[in-house]
Amino acid sequence: MKILKLLLPLVIFALSFQPLLAQQKSPITPELLWQMKRVGNPEVSPDGLWTAFTVNEWDIDANTSTTDIYLLHNETGEQRRLTYSGKEGSPVWSPDGTRLAFVSRRHDGPGQVYILPVKGGEAQKLTDLPVGVFGLKWFPDGQRLAFAANILPEYNGDWDKLRELQRKMRDSKVTAKVTENAMYRFWDRWLTDGFYPRLFSLELGSGKVTDLMPNTVNYFNMMGGVSYDIALDGRTIAVSMNTTEPPYDNTNYDIFLLATDGSGQMTNITPENEADDSSPVYSPDGRYILYGKQSIPHFYADRVVMTLYDTRNGSKTPLTENIDLSCQDWFWSADGRTVYFHAEDQAMQSIFSMPAAGGQHTRLFHSGTNSGAQLAGAQRIIFNHHNLSSSAEIYRLDLGRRGGLTKMTAFNDDILARIDFGRIENVTYKGANDADVQMFINYPPNYDPSKKYPLVMMIHGGPHGTFGDFWHYRWNSHLFASPGYIVAFPNFHGSTSFGQDFAISIHGEHANQPFEDIMKAADYLIERGLVDENRMAAAGGSYGGYMVSWIAGHTDRFAALVNHAGVYDLHLQFASDYSGNRGAQYGGTPWENYDRLNSQNPSQFAHNFKTPMLVIHGERDYRVPINHGLLVYGIYKGMGLDARLVYYPNENHWILTPQNSIFWYNELFNWFGRYLTD
Repeated sequence: MKILKLLLPLVIFALSFQPLLAQQKSPITPELLWQMKRVGNPEVSPDGLWTAFTVNEWDIDANTSTTDIYLLHNETGEQRRLTYSGKEGSPVWSPDGTRLAFVSRRHDGPGQVYILPVKGGEAQKLTDLPVGVFGLKWFPDGQRLAFAANILPEYNGDWDKLRELQRKMRDSKVTAKVTENAMYRFWDRWLTDGFYPRLFSLELGSGKVTDLMPNTVNYFNMMGGVSYDIALDGRTIAVSMNTTEPPYDNTNYDIFLLATDGSGQMTNITPENEADDSSPVYSPDGRYILYGKQSIPHFYADRVVMTLYDTRNGSKTPLTENIDLSCQDWFWSADGRTVYFHAEDQAMQSIFSMPAAGGQHTRLFHSGTNSGAQLAGAQRIIFNHHNLSSSAEIYRLDLGRRGGLTKMTAFNDDILARIDFGRIENVTYKGANDADVQMFINYPPNYDPSKKYPLVMMIHGGPHGTFGDFWHYRWNSHLFASPGYIVAFPNFHGSTSFGQDFAISIHGEHANQPFEDIMKAADYLIERGLVDENRMAAAGGSYGGYMVSWIAGHTDRFAALVNHAGVYDLHLQFASDYSGNRGAQYGGTPWENYDRLNSQNPSQFAHNFKTPMLVIHGERDYRVPINHGLLVYGIYKGMGLDARLVYYPNENHWILTPQNSIFWYNELFNWFGRYLTD
């Protein structure tokens, strides 16, 4: 009894202290980043009551991931998990809302079409093909499904023959890859094996699969996937497809109308445009096709203008020609009177609406990064939202209610609640040509305004991209700041989301204005008394790595550099996966205007190298071939300078597996620690 009396105050103290322990936070770590669940874009049911979406989870120890499908009630927020195999994706609702079709690998083969009754029951496998399927869509009558698959054209509709062709390829002892094409590999795969994508239809009753594009050998989307829509009567598909032929010196995507009877009959409805036409979507009544039109063939970040095609008379009407936004992911209201769309907008990804007949656009939501928006009834939009300090979740926006934003899922709230996030500041400073340049500043946890901090300058890739207000798993600014650094990421000249003129301003001259913007960003931070000018580092990937090598040859203001998958020698970029239009992008080629090319070529300024550089590169990076990294590293070592090489034999342009990513961050921290600590 006496012992109990002695212990009782200790127990009460421990219980009273428990909430304080629960509230303690710590900086983010790479391990926490990989413990987070990754919530996919919503797929809203036809009646607007339910949303299907995927959740991807990673197992760090196993270095593998699982993906399952969840169901969300759009009114109550009720959620339930629909699948448990961990091998599912791409859910799409049947027109009557009773079934979900999806792609699954639960049978341990390539992904096949499955169907699941939403109210309960077992999933049914509908296809058994030797190749994986993707891009599922229901026909409006609910009796057929469309999908895409990569095939060898010589299979001639015989799936058994395709199996045999694949077996022979696997068993062949010849490993040579042979081509006469200018584009012969892309991103991390070779194109010399002869596979091309096609669209197919699947009859649910009989299981019959029909090749809708016999004899077609064109690419849909070089990064994978396909953009298409099915007409209301089910007789025609509008699909975006490349029209150029071998040797693929360049690409040009047009919109085709494809018959769905298996005849392969196709009509190109945008042949006059030499730039890309993409993402066709039929109006609810089937009369119009809304698609995206670009106008400059050699500028990949050219503004996308939403354009209406009238199927009755073939006329084309641009809807956003006078709006300085590059539109994407558009969709119609049920009555066809309103069009909704996403667009990059001042380093964010906003949601807009406008009359389908043209007129003034309205910004509906401007915060963070938003994707996959769909209507759930007439007055609600369901979408995926994330920002610099919060990972992706499903949100609901009530259009008729002021401030009508509701967070519908909370898969990572428990992890986020344990993280001590530094403050984010959105600033504008004067850059090259006295232009306004936007920049985010990520302060470290427990920031002390009386101190000056080491600076890490993050430089985005592209160059026509953005370090925007979005949650990043590969270049997470909070992780960069976690050791006690101020992290700044300027959206320099050439960045998207600030208008066409700003984006195209560096076309043909990639280095000068961004370099000045970055240097002036450092000056701005120093003048504000935020950073120690003797402890500054710069890190960038892809074009950001190009700029890191440019910095190395033009200033010694930084104490350390990190070059991930960076372009070092512009000549080597003609060994890239796609070398079309590089002469326009660089202002020259190795055989024409080469003096101008070399004036923007980091490799021509190696004699000025002084700053220590960490070089990181993946063997399967065909966008920026591995020799860029090996060459700059070799030159550094030959000059007797501090350099470190981190080489990944099985990663591409990005580091995509947990253990390699965690190792990447630790190498980054160790490198910064060498040169940024007192």
